[in-house]
Amino acid sequence: MDWLFRFPQLDPDLLLAVKRFIDGSLRTFTRAYGAAIESSFYPLQRILIFFENVATGAPWPIVIIVLASIAWLCARSRSVVLSVIGVLIAIGLLGLWQDAMRTISLVFTATIFAIAIGIPLGIILNRFRRVGGVMQTILDIMQTMPPFVYLIPVVMLLGIGRVPGFIAVVIYAIPPIIRLTDLGIRLVDKEVLEAADAYGCSRQQKLFKVQLPLALPTIMAGINQTIMMALGMVVIASMIGVQGLGLNVLQAIANQYFTQGIFNGFAIVGIAIIFDRISQAYGQRLQKHRGSAHE
Repeated sequence: MDWLFRFPQLDPDLLLAVKRFIDGSLRTFTRAYGAAIESSFYPLQRILIFFENVATGAPWPIVIIVLASIAWLCARSRSVVLSVIGVLIAIGLLGLWQDAMRTISLVFTATIFAIAIGIPLGIILNRFRRVGGVMQTILDIMQTMPPFVYLIPVVMLLGIGRVPGFIAVVIYAIPPIIRLTDLGIRLVDKEVLEAADAYGCSRQQKLFKVQLPLALPTIMAGINQTIMMALGMVVIASMIGVQGLGLNVLQAIANQYFTQGIFNGFAIVGIAIIFDRISQAYGQRLQKHRGSAHE
């Protein structure tokens, strides 16, 4: 009766041989092509360094004015602008300005790349059913897989540093923008599409002049979630050399520095509030504009 309480297993020797074969193949591939792969990402490294230098090298009043101006243009709300200014001043007073700018530059760059990759993939997901089914499965796996798992293949291929962390952040944060781009296109009213067909719009014109503009509020919700997931991944990515507030949190955990962890956690939450308020307010403005257009 022991077989009822012990689940049958594969032959341990066979399982060990399979694991060794897979791990050995990956190591061989990394040794043979790792340098070439790493050199191919050099332009990306220069882009990341550029944005980081701009964020950390700019005078702090200019940074506050620029971010407050962006908040006003997107939200047209005094409360949002004041909250952005207040959070940035609080971060500076805590002595976390430089680290916060590194984190903001990383999240900003990762969001741009996620948008540039995610929106086209969302369109493909919406247009091609067979490819979309495969993509849905991949997205389900990506969103249920523990974040730490993303670090393993990236580190094996590219080692430790700024670029591997950035790639891990983009991969982890990209599913929402893909899904909500697809959802936004599917939610466009059929009557509007029928009117576009009646006016003789081609499939491409209907996509870029009708569906995507009307789907923008939903896409903005996807961008908002992408930003939040990128910020959540920043702390984990610090394990492979990404500098900024996440690295400070990791050091606080390792050395049991309670106040350092709390202050840096506050700064990360503050940055999340800034991005969340700006993106949500802009999405609401688009929603109101869409509603007035329908009327």
